[in-house]
Amino acid sequence: MKSPVLKWAAFFFALFHIYCNVFASISELWLSAIHFGGFCAICAFIQNETHEYAKTSVHYWVNVALAVIAIATATYLIVFENALYARETEYILSDYVFSIIAIGLAIEFTRRTTGWFMPILIVVSLSYILFLGRYIAGVFAFPGLSLETVLYRSFFTSEGMFGLTANISASFVFMFIIFGSFLLRSGAGDFIVRLAQCLAGRLTGGAGLVAVVGCGLMGSVSGSAVANTVSTGVITIPMMQRSGFQPQFSAGVVAAASTGGALMPPVMGAGAFVLASYTQISYLTIIAASTLPAILYFLTVSYFVRIEAKRLGLTPTAAKDSEKVSAVLKEGWHFIIPMAVLIGFLIAGRTPTTAAAFAIISVIAASWISSNPMKPVDIFDAVIDGVRTMVSTALLLVAVGIIINVVTTTGVGNAFSLMIVEWAQGSLLITLVLVALASLVLGMGLPVTASYIVLATLSAPLIFDLISQSALLTSIQAAIETGTLPQNVSAALGLFEGSTAQALQEMPLAMKQLIRQEMLDPALRTGMLLSAHLVIFWLSQDSNVTPPVCLASFAAAGIAGTHPMRTGLTSWKVAKGLYLVPLLFAYSPLIFGTWPERIEVFIWSCMGLYAMAGLLQWHLERRINPLIAGLLLLSAALLMWTPFPIYLHLLGGAILAGIVYYQHQLPPKPQTATSG
Repeated sequence: MKSPVLKWAAFFFALFHIYCNVFASISELWLSAIHFGGFCAICAFIQNETHEYAKTSVHYWVNVALAVIAIATATYLIVFENALYARETEYILSDYVFSIIAIGLAIEFTRRTTGWFMPILIVVSLSYILFLGRYIAGVFAFPGLSLETVLYRSFFTSEGMFGLTANISASFVFMFIIFGSFLLRSGAGDFIVRLAQCLAGRLTGGAGLVAVVGCGLMGSVSGSAVANTVSTGVITIPMMQRSGFQPQFSAGVVAAASTGGALMPPVMGAGAFVLASYTQISYLTIIAASTLPAILYFLTVSYFVRIEAKRLGLTPTAAKDSEKVSAVLKEGWHFIIPMAVLIGFLIAGRTPTTAAAFAIISVIAASWISSNPMKPVDIFDAVIDGVRTMVSTALLLVAVGIIINVVTTTGVGNAFSLMIVEWAQGSLLITLVLVALASLVLGMGLPVTASYIVLATLSAPLIFDLISQSALLTSIQAAIETGTLPQNVSAALGLFEGSTAQALQEMPLAMKQLIRQEMLDPALRTGMLLSAHLVIFWLSQDSNVTPPVCLASFAAAGIAGTHPMRTGLTSWKVAKGLYLVPLLFAYSPLIFGTWPERIEVFIWSCMGLYAMAGLLQWHLERRINPLIAGLLLLSAALLMWTPFPIYLHLLGGAILAGIVYYQHQLPPKPQTATSG
């Protein structure tokens, strides 16, 4: 933003959001409408500045007209909301005009900010619910709804554009993006890189580990893989190259580590707030459950870095002039205060928006006890940066409400689940593979948050059903043996022939849901529901690093000067934790177990993932051969498959330790470079 008028408008627009989120003075529908209209206007004026359109240009006045129309559309919804409710969907001409304009604005501005995929998906969705569904046979057949009904549900109700995702955008996401902007403006980014250098710089592959730690810490604040890649990559990619890593590998590591930033508590990006709202699970519970898996992911990336350093013969070098941890912490310890305030307010039971508001204030207050206090101009710029960052996310989350409305109204989600059930034949593994493929296809055109929203709407109930199947069967069998099986559950099972397992397999999801509520502990149900959504949340991140469309990898390739697609393949390999760790969500108590169970899974998985990383790199301490590869695969399976008894886990660990010891006893390789 260059224009002072636009900057001040954005500043007061942000203050309005903060006021509404802290004091909740207007309805959610009104806030969402103002949120959409305001960001459409800001996006239009930014386009004028970006393309430097002259005031005599047609494009300039088209953008001005779009901004005015967007504000008028939001105003119309607010002013005539009660009148429309009184008419009970009996549209008049102005209702048709503004409803169509609102959808048109959503299509146009998502095209400008995220490309063509989202607009095409919206058009196809609306065509399906209006008329296209009647021409489709099978489970996806739909007779169609009237134009009036579709427009009413899309524009005037909380089930469409201004529903759940728009409200999440206007509240949680907006507040945390502003919080991240304040942290970065106050100098937290430089502190994170320096701290990472001190913590990991002296280890084998130190420069790469600095990149991993720095991207993880930075990504937890920013929540954006691409922004994380650009902000940290300009420092860490050249650092890795100077230490001896190949440019393509350096870029791949930064892209993979930056992608993991959205998985690292306490912020976890916009998707975490959508997840919390969808599941009605507290945000604090989500970030607590996500901590160990996030550490596993970054350990996996670190393993690839260490193994590559071993393969290249890089050795750690402690620079004499490198900073000490104590010196860096002494200078930047105040950056810890905002994170402590944020977590403290969440633990105290305050809403995430309130916690974010106080965390923003604490960033300013903490800067005043440092050598670089935030001045009024810094505060102003931080707000403007946050609003600029928020534009594409805000418009996307409002527009995706149209698609969610179509999915829920037409029952496409149930049809999609039935299709997967038919293909997977009750196999959880095949179901996860199909969902991963669907995530990859969606990720080619949708940002990760939108991809998660669509996939969660379509497949979360099915994954939850399959994850809870074993626990439900065990609970029912135990109740049968003790004679405590409730009559309604017994009656439901009696409607189906065969064993209890067969009955549960054939039973409709709705009936099974009632039995789960009866037979499973509420905490266990909540944990399994969270596991199902985290599987989708993690898989939806793969579009950042998986060809052919991998934006984080492309951004890293631009910095490193490498081939974009080859860099994408490298980052895809390094980010294998995105696929391996979700398997633990589905097949182990890493999310829904007790804390001793979670820690046990975490410890064994740390070793198992190292074995897998060595197998994928075809190198551990030294280059491996087919025999060692087979042993590594066996070790990984024994370590990570939770149902195995502990003595098999110990055997897997012993195999891995034996391979490492054996390779250490081999004659040393000639050193070719140093790593610092």
